[in-house]
Amino acid sequence: MSGYRLENGSLIDRSKPLNFTFDGKRYGGFAGDTLASALLANGVSLFGRSFKYHRPRGVYSAGPEEPNALVTLRSGGRSEPNTKATVVELYEGLHASSQNRWPNLQYDLLSINQIGGPMLVAGFYYKTFMGPTRKAWMLYEHFIRKAAGLGAASKEADPDRYEKSNLFCDVLVVGAGPAGLAAALTAGRAGARVVLADENAQAGGALLGEQEETIDSLPAQDWVAQSLAELAALPDVSIMPRTTVYGYYDHNVLGAVERVADHLATPNAHQARQKHWTIRCASVVLATGAIERPIVFDGNDKPGVMLADSARRFALRQGIAVGRKVVVFTNNDSAYRSALDLKDAGVEIAAIVDPRNDLSSPLKDAVQRRGIRVLTAHVVKGAKGGKALKTVEIAPFDPKSQTVGASREWLAADSLAVSGGWTPTIHLASQAGGKPVFNAEIASFVPGEALQDWRAAGACNGDFALKDCLSAGANAGALAAKDAGFASGTASAFDVTVPAHAGSGGSLYPLWEITRPNGQKGKKFVDLQHDVTAEDVRLAQREGFESVEHLKRYTTLGMAADQGKTSNVNGLALMAAALERSIPEVGTTRFRPPYTPVALGALAGRETGFHISPVRRTPMHDLHVKAGADMLTAGQWMRPQVYRKSGEDVFDAYVREARTVREGVGMVDVSTLGKIDVQGPDAQEFLNRVYSNGFKSLPVGKARYGLMLREDGCLFDDGTTWRLGETQYLMTTTTANAAGVLSHLEFLLATVWPEMRVQVTSVTEQWAGVAVAGPKSRALLQSVIKDLDLSNEGVPFMGVCPATLEDIPVLVARLSFSGELAYEVYAGSNYGAALWEKLMLAGEAFGLVPYGTEALGTLRIEKGHVAGPELDGRTTARDLGLGGMTSSKKHYIGRPLMEREALNEDNRQRLVGVISSNGTPLRAGSHLVEGKTAEQPGRSLGHVSSTTYSPAIDKFVALALLEGGLEDNKDRRLFAADPLRGGHDPVEVVSPCFFDKDGSRMHV
Repeated sequence: MSGYRLENGSLIDRSKPLNFTFDGKRYGGFAGDTLASALLANGVSLFGRSFKYHRPRGVYSAGPEEPNALVTLRSGGRSEPNTKATVVELYEGLHASSQNRWPNLQYDLLSINQIGGPMLVAGFYYKTFMGPTRKAWMLYEHFIRKAAGLGAASKEADPDRYEKSNLFCDVLVVGAGPAGLAAALTAGRAGARVVLADENAQAGGALLGEQEETIDSLPAQDWVAQSLAELAALPDVSIMPRTTVYGYYDHNVLGAVERVADHLATPNAHQARQKHWTIRCASVVLATGAIERPIVFDGNDKPGVMLADSARRFALRQGIAVGRKVVVFTNNDSAYRSALDLKDAGVEIAAIVDPRNDLSSPLKDAVQRRGIRVLTAHVVKGAKGGKALKTVEIAPFDPKSQTVGASREWLAADSLAVSGGWTPTIHLASQAGGKPVFNAEIASFVPGEALQDWRAAGACNGDFALKDCLSAGANAGALAAKDAGFASGTASAFDVTVPAHAGSGGSLYPLWEITRPNGQKGKKFVDLQHDVTAEDVRLAQREGFESVEHLKRYTTLGMAADQGKTSNVNGLALMAAALERSIPEVGTTRFRPPYTPVALGALAGRETGFHISPVRRTPMHDLHVKAGADMLTAGQWMRPQVYRKSGEDVFDAYVREARTVREGVGMVDVSTLGKIDVQGPDAQEFLNRVYSNGFKSLPVGKARYGLMLREDGCLFDDGTTWRLGETQYLMTTTTANAAGVLSHLEFLLATVWPEMRVQVTSVTEQWAGVAVAGPKSRALLQSVIKDLDLSNEGVPFMGVCPATLEDIPVLVARLSFSGELAYEVYAGSNYGAALWEKLMLAGEAFGLVPYGTEALGTLRIEKGHVAGPELDGRTTARDLGLGGMTSSKKHYIGRPLMEREALNEDNRQRLVGVISSNGTPLRAGSHLVEGKTAEQPGRSLGHVSSTTYSPAIDKFVALALLEGGLEDNKDRRLFAADPLRGGHDPVEVVSPCFFDKDGSRMHV
């Protein structure tokens, strides 16, 4: 390919020259160029190297279907790999580099892979790298990872800004070609709120650059401009250029990405680079067009081989000749239009090669007038060249027997423009749930039955003629507006003129692969981006991977970043031929979002770094900070870790706080606990099914500790639930799992027991809560609560009572996480700060100290109470010594699978306590082993889950999960091994309850 600039080009502005670099070399282009067109204009033919064989590859198309010309844009944190050069708008200072080559594009040493081609067939990775020893993979892995992939992602943070937003409309029109414009005009005129989205910078689709068509007596481009002006003037119509609708989801929800500033070197101040749109609409018109299909033949991947209509578009839009001598190979009429327009633009057409026997009269007349040689009943048997196309091999062809003749002719050419027909872009329709239907006339699939409110129009529905596209678009727009509740718009009739020789893909002769006579072999590529050959498809069939889904995964056909836009139909046709079936019998794969790759930044929006999730603060937050608390992040919440006094470190502070709770009284902020209001006539039965222990007998004014299981029988969450009234309960959950529990309850009510009359509502932010714990807790609270007797008779253990703390209405529950006499006091969030201040003031006479999460953890570990580290998703109630809380008299979530044999084996890891035998602090995550040395630790018998220093027994202690539990390990000498961080210390296995084993302290 020896591209050069022509005198025409309707989309470029020659008064605005632009400079850019590719692989460090400086080039020039114009505003309106794409990176691909600008490189072609500068004579560049080599754009990249192929994925597996590292074969030279050039530009293949002019749009988002591009499989070859993938580049890395920009550098540093803005580096963007695997960008299609065909859709990159040229801007001043653009920096691009080629990919998947070493040491450089011209001389890629990994092209040696071509020699090993027979070893790198489909599925080679499943069959190799497995021996000769089990450690052999460790040798292979380094080299495989170095060679794998295409572009490399930057390791630097992206400095740009991304945004997310929601959009609501009556009618969404996807695609601003002739069908899309007609649909938007019709729906907009009917008064509907219309959004017209197109992935290109300019609307018009196939009409861009056209010079001979007219619509309603206007040149095509003038009609596009007039239509856009009318749409812009309509009050409820939004036009969204540079916006790719990539996904179609349930309930007519679609995902789109707007490339706000990708056409700039750097975004302007406060401007997003990209914006993600979630679009909800009543009706959708899919006017997504069609993609030209290649033909499979030997050497069809050589730089210089490309799609015929793309060569035409480069000439008409950017004024680029893709070569100095072009051969056109086609099995349908549309490529003649390409050849004729290229010839009229000044490009030499060496020949048109057509497997069909005869042509229509208008085509004959047009090519004869221009003196173009036409070889009917011939095919291109192969393309030759290294880093650029040199010659094309032509051979006779019998369309009836589909045999290739032995004689051949060589034509010198630096560009081969190929057209094997057209494939409607049905990705969004397929995503929406409709099964594609095979259209034999165009030898491709079109959208099937619509399972949501959408309709396809134009080329994506198999209508390629301009007048048909316009009419179909207008009808679709009228019906979409009607579905959205508007009076049916009038679908305009269009007066269209096109050149007599303007083929629309008609008279197609299905031709998928050119086979060489006498079994001659050559590399014939089906999927250019993943280097999948025709022989790979046949190998998959021979090895039993006949299903199209198996074919896709075994060969990786259609699994690259382009999703097989130019390869899928050819691959299906080759599999059908190998199976001696028709293409509809073989079927097609289901397309999945995204239609084109979506940047993770666009999906995340501003939710990155510090803003990745909301920062939640309790009503007492400012008071904690004022008191000198060290704040830490616990999930989304900010919580006090310790309240340090002068000269204390964290250890000193939490030991002091925990000791004070055991000896006097302490107070901790528990507002972060999840709180869910459960109400309704069936609330009691609902909770009885959700918890593993019984809740039917819970009286009003009492709380109960409950265990919640997943359906697989493992523990999901624990907490207390308070019965506030006959049909009202307040459920508390762990801080980290509040949202998960609420979702679980909502799921059960929506899908498992929809008949239950229960409402669940998160009230975590509506309540502020404190836990007051220690021997003096009752005396402290009684000094400020006068209307409630806090004695054992007035508020028994697990009792819940309303009261007034001075002038604050509160709920008081006698609960203990610390093992001490303790109460939880809840007030409305607006009272939270006042509640804390009043208790701190009253507590001065009792030696009250606030304590943080470190002391909270110490107190619960001393008592053997489980928390998140023990509820790790793998443990059961029996594992944690809570088997007695799993009822055998009722049905509840998780019971059937909880009784599986494997979950009740005696050698499962069970909760134990461990004490450091040598006084060394223990580390969470350490393995419990028998080996006496770090060099030979032996196998892991379990692990340490939670650790602390216990001031109550003056030892470093921990909770752990250990095979066989305490019963099998009473007299066993074990070690806590931490090979990564260092450490191999002896431990004593004891009961998980280190202090006050009979629980008498909390019942005083």
